[in-house]
Amino acid sequence: MNPNDTFRKEPIGRLISHIHRSQQKYLSRSLGEYDIGGGGQYSFLKAILHSPGTTQEQLTCDLKFDKATTARSVKQLEEAGYIERRTDPGDRRSYLLFPTRKAEEFLPVLQRVLDESNAKMTRDLTEEEKQQLTLLLQKIRLDL
Repeated sequence: MNPNDTFRKEPIGRLISHIHRSQQKYLSRSLGEYDIGGGGQYSFLKAILHSPGTTQEQLTCDLKFDKATTARSVKQLEEAGYIERRTDPGDRRSYLLFPTRKAEEFLPVLQRVLDESNAKMTRDLTEEEKQQLTLLLQKIRLDL
């Protein structure tokens, strides 16, 4: 049997979905001790750390999550002490999200866990293959 036959039979969407689920499980295990849960909470925290003063609506758009997931994740991060909400002076009905000192101190740990996850995922690839994979995934990324 030709090894290339396997690649043609396995749908790309299924492979990407499997990789995503595996990475989410790994990250949930690795970040659970820090009160960072599933649902991509680390993505929200990292975005707030890199763009202090963002809104939930902006996070929803930037990270491509639905509003309910964003609201749930923001609430959990706030309860865990990683972020705080402040009333938007330009729109009293809206809140701006800021990282706390706890979040800022946690950033190196978060980045280490994310780097380890990526290293584990690509451990059997050459540097050239990693670059090619990144380029191909960027090329097919769906912006729906």
